[in-house]
Amino acid sequence: MQEHFFIGVDGGGTKCKALLQNHKGEIVGEGLSGSANAATDLPVAIKSIVGACHEALLAAALPLEYLRFCHVGMGLAGVNLPSIRHNMLQWQHPFASVHLTTDLHIACLGAHDGADGAVIITGTGSSAFAVLNGEQLNLGGHGFTAGDKGGGAWIGRAATQVCLEAMDDLAPYSPLVDQLKTHLGCKDATAVAEKVNGAPAVFFASLAPLVLDAAAQQDVIATAILQDAADYLSKLARRLLPH
Repeated sequence: MQEHFFIGVDGGGTKCKALLQNHKGEIVGEGLSGSANAATDLPVAIKSIVGACHEALLAAALPLEYLRFCHVGMGLAGVNLPSIRHNMLQWQHPFASVHLTTDLHIACLGAHDGADGAVIITGTGSSAFAVLNGEQLNLGGHGFTAGDKGGGAWIGRAATQVCLEAMDDLAPYSPLVDQLKTHLGCKDATAVAEKVNGAPAVFFASLAPLVLDAAAQQDVIATAILQDAADYLSKLARRLLPH
């Protein structure tokens, strides 16, 4: 009888990780790929999921066609939205079976070893989750366009907006402005605006380390942005406490 394998997939806005186990529960391979936010770009998410699973099989010295013997549990960013979940479930996947849930749910399962509890995630986006007696509570996680305050993409975008205002003499100037221009390879506000026009969440998230480093140097713009982010995350925590 052909041995079956199990893969856990954690798909977020910046990266996707796959962990491969054999039927004994032993970890035999890991894989890493790019963004797997199903709400942002479903084809890219699917490509990243398969890519991470391929990497895990290769790490275990198993042929790629063994995907058909793998039972996959995946927690993905974006599938908290019903339409995105529906579209994801229509995927004609190459696996033996798929169990789909959110990245928040698997984080909570992992953090509390399957027991009731709560988690707050701040990665590319931000969101909070609690489970109590089988009842789930989701907070935030509304996506880069309308929410995700306090996450990396929000921080990067907020910094870009304030820096552009500073370049137009509409906000205080700080060293972060010059650091952002240097990082982007831009000389003025118009060049920055052109650089970020239509950029995805993962692009803005890549700017977050600039803000964190600047805040460590007491930069006024960076400090204000991170304080705003921290205040929001504190609200999430307080909202979770009764659960």
